[in-house]
Amino acid sequence: MIQLKTLNKKQLAEFVSSGDFEKYDFLPITAHRAKSHINNPKAKDEQTLLILAFENEDLAGYIGCFPDEFKIENNRFSYAWLSTLFISEKFRGKRIAQQLLNKVFEEYNGNIAITEFTKEAESLYNKIGVFNYIEPKFGKRFYFKTDLATIIPTKKPKLKTIQPLFSIADGAFNGFVSLKNIGAKKPDFKFEIIEKPDEESTKFINQFESNRNTEDFKWMIENPWVLEDEKPDERYLFSSFSRIFKYFWVKIYDENNELICCSLLLLRNGHLKISYLFSNNKLDRFVDFLGWFVTKNKVKILTSYQTQLNETIKKKSNFPKIYERDLERRYMFHQNLIKNLPEKFNPNFQDGDGDCVMT
Repeated sequence: MIQLKTLNKKQLAEFVSSGDFEKYDFLPITAHRAKSHINNPKAKDEQTLLILAFENEDLAGYIGCFPDEFKIENNRFSYAWLSTLFISEKFRGKRIAQQLLNKVFEEYNGNIAITEFTKEAESLYNKIGVFNYIEPKFGKRFYFKTDLATIIPTKKPKLKTIQPLFSIADGAFNGFVSLKNIGAKKPDFKFEIIEKPDEESTKFINQFESNRNTEDFKWMIENPWVLEDEKPDERYLFSSFSRIFKYFWVKIYDENNELICCSLLLLRNGHLKISYLFSNNKLDRFVDFLGWFVTKNKVKILTSYQTQLNETIKKKSNFPKIYERDLERRYMFHQNLIKNLPEKFNPNFQDGDGDCVMT
């Protein structure tokens, strides 16, 4: 028989500090991710953050919850994202995933959202029949270097034997691109790259409708789910360590030294994401900054779901991309969440909403 155990902030802290989370065949959470969940400013003390499934004394699986809020007029509406769902191979076929999901729905009264799901997870969510798709976000992925040595063998394993040839091709083409971009100049307008939002940033972004504020951004930056390290912990099946994982808070000014743009960037192993962007002006200066930043930090890929930004990039002939492709990010809301929100409610999601900014 499967027993479920729910953990709120206090219980999760005790679970990790006692070392109990490490005594199983696999980790249900990492210590630094638990710390981040506990410090989440959107999470209430009584809300469930992690649910464990046991058969006798054996950990069979788990599901993680990531509390969040919508700002609706002057009120705050609490809901949660599903952030992890894992069932051990030894316990597959016992409908444990369904039991964990049902417990999450019970804990949050169905106020559950999901994004960035795998095809297998999406199939499960559709099968249980309680989720509806809402309006997706459409984005772009811009490429600045080739990575044939990784991409081709991944898609066609039979070609792995000639991976060295792809590496040579990458080196030759990317060497040419590097020479082409070697003259990239630092923007001649004022900008700042700082560790986290300051008072000026706070005043600026308070002008905009957003699900997030500067306190949230500071929490994200100070409590990452991913730490910089060469080797991941193989007992945890989700993001935990990465060779490069850095946040950047960017401020762009106009010719009168007035702040016109703020953005939270996330760089992970050569992949740059525009997690949040606030601007009350044209984005030409921010795009010029991005072109320089990409070259300076040897960025391979830029992912952006910021429609206006992507349109501005397409108009910039000097932006150092070599290729681009379209993206779609889908979202699923539990039917109860949809019922509890105003009719035709626009969640106003940015790139980093959900747990995307954390991974």
